[in-house]
Amino acid sequence: MTVLTLTLITVFSLAAVAVKRVPAGQVYSLYRNGKQVRLLQPGTHVVMPLLDRVGHRIDLGGRMLRFDASLAETKPVHGTVYWQVLEPERADAVIEQADQLIRYSVLDALQAEAEAGQQERRQVAAHLKSSLNQQLRERGVMVTRVELDAAA
Repeated sequence: MTVLTLTLITVFSLAAVAVKRVPAGQVYSLYRNGKQVRLLQPGTHVVMPLLDRVGHRIDLGGRMLRFDASLAETKPVHGTVYWQVLEPERADAVIEQADQLIRYSVLDALQAEAEAGQQERRQVAAHLKSSLNQQLRERGVMVTRVELDAAA
């Protein structure tokens, strides 16, 4: 009797683990043996218990990243980058490093702007957004807005 009970508990436990619920506005990347198998769209999915695991939970809504950049011969630049994932298939590979990738891209773009000369803050933000999108678009990420703080 205890073997039957143990077997039923194991079967129900595996069945419970096999069901994954993905909330609206998110995508889960499913991995098997360290390789991506597929993306789970919002809804309820059945996966292989003990073989499949959720690698990343990718939020498709907008995100915000504050940055502080100081460049040689210029004043420090502070601002906010608003971004979102458009293509989870591409973004899955870089989602864990997305904030760092955006910060590096901001520094590169600001360096290019500093070399181009002084411009109005709104113009710099527009150029920064364009430059970020050129670098990040191929990774499935899009910058929706860049705001630069007023100089102190």
